[in-house]
Amino acid sequence: MKGLVTIALLVMSNTFMTLAWYGHLKFAEWKWFNKLGFISIIFISWGIALFEYMFQVPANKIGFKGNGGPFTLLQLKVIQELITLVIFAAFTIIVFKTESFRLNHIISFVFIMLAVYFMFKK
Repeated sequence: MKGLVTIALLVMSNTFMTLAWYGHLKFAEWKWFNKLGFISIIFISWGIALFEYMFQVPANKIGFKGNGGPFTLLQLKVIQELITLVIFAAFTIIVFKTESFRLNHIISFVFIMLAVYFMFKK
């Protein structure tokens, strides 16, 4: 159960992270957003990133083996990276519509899944 909660929290965290890091590139299509200065955009991104941390910190605390969770620190990081890449790919395809999912992307994800597999192999 802790493993599923950890993964769900990591998905939420990475959704906010992707929005904070790359959302402003899409927000630029809004007229009012283009009037904002660089510092304002940074503060908006920080505000969004706050929600990232509200999910990321509990995910790591719940999921870490040292706190009674199912994952080692290295496993947590690899899971987080996999989730980050999946969320980012979906965000890019759905929100920006400037990328298409191609064979090289599928091959990349296969190798990432292999990395996860080997990270968990005893």
